[in-house]
Amino acid sequence: METKDNRWLRVTVLPGCVGCRTVAVLESWTVRDLKERILAETGFPVSEQRLWLGDRELSDWIKFGDLTFKNRLFVKLQSKGLKGGGRFGQTTPPLVDFLKDILRRYPEGGQILKELIQNAEDAGATEVKFLYDETQYGTETLWSKDMAQYQGAALYVYNNAVFTPEDWHGIQEIARSRKKDDPLKVGRFGIGFNSVYHITDVPCIFSGDQIGMLDPHQTLFGPHESGQCWNLKDDSKEISELSDQFAPFIGIFGSTKETFINGSFPGTFFRFPLRLQPSQLSSNLYNKQKVLELFDSFRADADTVLLFLKSVQDVSLHVREADGAEKLVFRVTASEDKALKQERPHSVKVLGTAISNYCKKIPSDSITCVTYHINIALEDESAKDRQQTSWLVCNSVGGRGISGKLDSLADELKFVPIIGIAMCLSGGGDEEKGAVSDFAGKAFCFLPLPPGEESQTGLPVHVSGFFGLTDNRRSIKWRELDQWRDPAAVWNESLVRDVVPKAYATLIFDSIRRLEAQRGADAPLSVDAVYRLWPDVSRVRARWRPALQPLFADLLQGAVLRALGGRWVRLEQARFSDLDERSERARAVLGYLRGAGEQVVRVPAHLAAAVQLAAPSDRPPRTVTPAWVRQVLRKAAPQGGAAEKLHLLDFVLSDRAYSELLGLELLPLQNGSFAPFSSSVSDQDVVYITSEDYPRSLFPGLEGKLILDNLKPHLLAALKEAAQTRAQHLLWGYSGMVTD
Repeated sequence: METKDNRWLRVTVLPGCVGCRTVAVLESWTVRDLKERILAETGFPVSEQRLWLGDRELSDWIKFGDLTFKNRLFVKLQSKGLKGGGRFGQTTPPLVDFLKDILRRYPEGGQILKELIQNAEDAGATEVKFLYDETQYGTETLWSKDMAQYQGAALYVYNNAVFTPEDWHGIQEIARSRKKDDPLKVGRFGIGFNSVYHITDVPCIFSGDQIGMLDPHQTLFGPHESGQCWNLKDDSKEISELSDQFAPFIGIFGSTKETFINGSFPGTFFRFPLRLQPSQLSSNLYNKQKVLELFDSFRADADTVLLFLKSVQDVSLHVREADGAEKLVFRVTASEDKALKQERPHSVKVLGTAISNYCKKIPSDSITCVTYHINIALEDESAKDRQQTSWLVCNSVGGRGISGKLDSLADELKFVPIIGIAMCLSGGGDEEKGAVSDFAGKAFCFLPLPPGEESQTGLPVHVSGFFGLTDNRRSIKWRELDQWRDPAAVWNESLVRDVVPKAYATLIFDSIRRLEAQRGADAPLSVDAVYRLWPDVSRVRARWRPALQPLFADLLQGAVLRALGGRWVRLEQARFSDLDERSERARAVLGYLRGAGEQVVRVPAHLAAAVQLAAPSDRPPRTVTPAWVRQVLRKAAPQGGAAEKLHLLDFVLSDRAYSELLGLELLPLQNGSFAPFSSSVSDQDVVYITSEDYPRSLFPGLEGKLILDNLKPHLLAALKEAAQTRAQHLLWGYSGMVTD
């Protein structure tokens, strides 16, 4: 039970040397106690403070309980000055001007909704709902008649987490985000939430046991008051008396009259009454059409909104008509396959531990990487079927110690070296397995950055990171001539160079592991999909190229090349083939090499270029050549039929290195057998080439000594050229007696 001396009062210190602020005081407090409080909050010396009530300066020992006022007192703070003179010092701009500057720099559109999703993610919410409500609420019992204009159409935003005391404080501090001191929060910028002033003049918040309303114009709740807050229990009488004022908070998102009686709502929702007439803050008016355009703007990249978030897994957009009928406009959800149900939660837990360890400065010389599969489903009112995309995501956290420069910047900026890489396994209607062809990778700062050139990376994956962004959060900061030493820009370049390669390489290694483990024709990965993960050097944007060399170097340390026999091999084990497999000769040569146990790989041109760029000088990539095939033939005789041997002969003759044919049993004879190329000149080793002048009919019974006479013309010409490469017409058993 409250006594006279322990009753709490509100004292508002009007703008002066420390700006406008409201302080809760006990009736037993003295003016001196309030000055001590101002000192603690602002550093403004007690000896320099002068508090005035009207035209009366208040003595230090006056108790607030002795002053005549109800629950709120307005006092004015002045400074005694340097020598007893007037006020001196810099001041902040009026609140409205400050917010107008934010709106000028901050984008209108779907990015506003993303910021609100980000706030929900920070709070640990799993669900977010946006609702455009056309309901017109009563205007009889309001705080003031000026509130009537805010009782109509509004945009609501719900999430299933409850505000903490820090959240309530933070939403009131527009010039300094509390999130910036907590690197574990995604959102770090105070301007994020304040982008809602594009839509409204009076943002309202209902969370837990409190309802708050913000009024940057400071006209609704009293002089110099920028908002008002009610506690469901402590202020239940006033809430009951102002029933129309609080009607918009009942009958929505599960909030009922019982919720108010019980004194707590198990979640949070914002209500943004649409701006219907120009205000000092903005002349931007909103109606149903503009809200739906806002929804459409968000929908443009909604399929990736949940991709790198750890908590939020369900976002939906709704419309409630004036008659109360509600319909779903759009919904996006994230889920796991049944067989991999625990993979993502476990990965998020591991990642959380790594982030926590980094913030606690626990040394680690490695980068923690976790990979998981995720499905993103889109449900649209205009589409009968749900569209689903499947993704493989690798998230990583740099260890405290992998880079002193990175650690130093992290401490200065309150950042954490987090990088995520995501590959699209399948699109909505794509039948192709694995990474989508011609995929245009974009940059994220946990949520997608606004579409445009600046968000394009040229990589075949999406990249998310704890990046430093420009003030309007539209793009990543990079070093320019006029900001060469900008810490956030230097940080971003360090992330790209030091953390992106490891996360990217881990994604590729894990893709290979999953490909080898998967079974069945409906498996989501393929060899081509893994190869498409490799960046095409010619397409990568300049800002992201520093990641390529370390990425390729890391990849070439492992078995990342698929041999024709199905085995994944390292660079030093591989022979690269650029043979055109549409030709029978190429298929025969590759089939023979595969049968001989050789690790022949065939890769796309962009991957071959990457290998060429990154291969160590002492381990250059080796290719399939006639010379190498001749070496293999000496170790392993072909096991196929005559057709295969003829194709092999064709290939090993193609470089015209005839002196290296010795010993290869590839000379095709008329009797269907094959003889070895020999340097012997004895009659028993001689093989003859027939001609028009010396047809086969002149040599009955010598089919075992005659070259097959129906060889392709270019093969026969090559053999004749081989026979004539020495001054003597005796070479490898060919007889010079037989000519054209």
